[in-house]
Amino acid sequence: MSEPKKKAFPSSRRQFLKSSGQAAAVGALAASAVPHVHAGENNTVKVALVGCGGRGSGAAANALATKYGPTKLVAMADVFPHRLRTAHNSLKNRFGDKKVDVPKDRQYIGFDAYKQAIDNLAKGDVVIFTTPCAFRWVHYTYAIEKGVNVFMEKPLTVDGASTRKMLALNKKAKAKNLKVGVGLMVRHCHARREAVQRIRDGQIGELLLTRAYRMAGPTGSAATRANKNKNQSELMYQISRFHAFLWLSGGGFSDFLIHNIDECCWMKGDWPISAKGSGGRHYRSDYVDQNFDSYSVEYTFGDGTKMNLNGRTIGGCHNEFASYAHGTKGSMVFSTSGHVPAKSRIYKGHNMVKADLVWSAKKPEPNPYQVEWDDLIDAIRNDRPYNEVDRGAKASLVTSMGRMASHTGTIVTYDQMLNSKHEFGPNVDKLTLKSDSPLKSIGDGKYAVPLPGLVNDREY
Repeated sequence: MSEPKKKAFPSSRRQFLKSSGQAAAVGALAASAVPHVHAGENNTVKVALVGCGGRGSGAAANALATKYGPTKLVAMADVFPHRLRTAHNSLKNRFGDKKVDVPKDRQYIGFDAYKQAIDNLAKGDVVIFTTPCAFRWVHYTYAIEKGVNVFMEKPLTVDGASTRKMLALNKKAKAKNLKVGVGLMVRHCHARREAVQRIRDGQIGELLLTRAYRMAGPTGSAATRANKNKNQSELMYQISRFHAFLWLSGGGFSDFLIHNIDECCWMKGDWPISAKGSGGRHYRSDYVDQNFDSYSVEYTFGDGTKMNLNGRTIGGCHNEFASYAHGTKGSMVFSTSGHVPAKSRIYKGHNMVKADLVWSAKKPEPNPYQVEWDDLIDAIRNDRPYNEVDRGAKASLVTSMGRMASHTGTIVTYDQMLNSKHEFGPNVDKLTLKSDSPLKSIGDGKYAVPLPGLVNDREY
């Protein structure tokens, strides 16, 4: 990944394609599914959105707001018509008809809708994948086949099998010089980048410990009750509440705690080799999701140093969303309260009191959600190497290590997780609107849940 250079993008799409060794594709652009977008020397980058929930709408808004030249949303896809309609209306009201050019015939519904949306794009354009991550490898396969750039949300995978698929697919993407961004947006945060450089420069000494916390009330759809809608299939219900189910998202652990885990691995400059964890289901009432209400994981790196992670989704308790580092010369607050602003700072001791403050990040901090899109579009326009998938897949795998360690009560190594044969949703590429879910109810709308100490070779 490269920092964007403050220079004008190529004067035309033809010029960009020539610089990529793809001048032969220019003629094909004129015959693309939305011809007027690329008419003549128009350098507009077309965008397709696959997955129209809140994160999808947010990513599309960042794509349309980028300062690196004109972009236009030309296609949208989802399995829920109402979500597509809501996202379309919101984006159109904000950006207008010229930037949101998605008529009814380019609004697609169904499990194969991603193909129809991508078919509106050409080389140099970008598709956004913000569906539950169970479908990430399926969608990425087609994007690579069509040769379009990609932005995909985290996590990328939920188990070892899907991680292996993503890593193999990404070799093909790199061979095609595709630009691919991954929604671990804090890697683009200016404050955090400076903080990491200060760690590398030895300002807090040898790094001994990182620790992270994400403690809040119930988050997203992680706490879910049984499906009471007789007209909605179990498959569609589970997708509508995807944080609740491991096959779709890795549960609340993978979808939310991955940011803290990735931050700590970034500070360390390494991936841990093993994890041991614990957790429990404390306030279940009539909730049927597969999540624990609390998690505590100790990760170990190759040099023996530790990363401690604590997650909790219980109301009425102490809330904290932050990451820290401790070294032989001092300590660091890496992130303070959520994703932005980070308010990164360094202390000469470990008490983290104002009197010991030796550095703090500049204010105001650019929003990393927007910066990651500026960086991606800049790389597309200037044909710079840009592919975050390997890192995103490894961050997802390390997250799955901690989740599985907690859910099984065992120590899980990086190699065990990567080479595990268990796959939550092996046939997700074959699902239709009428398919059964890979996760079956065990009765009364309930589902199998992790049983640490009783089931230790898989998570349910």
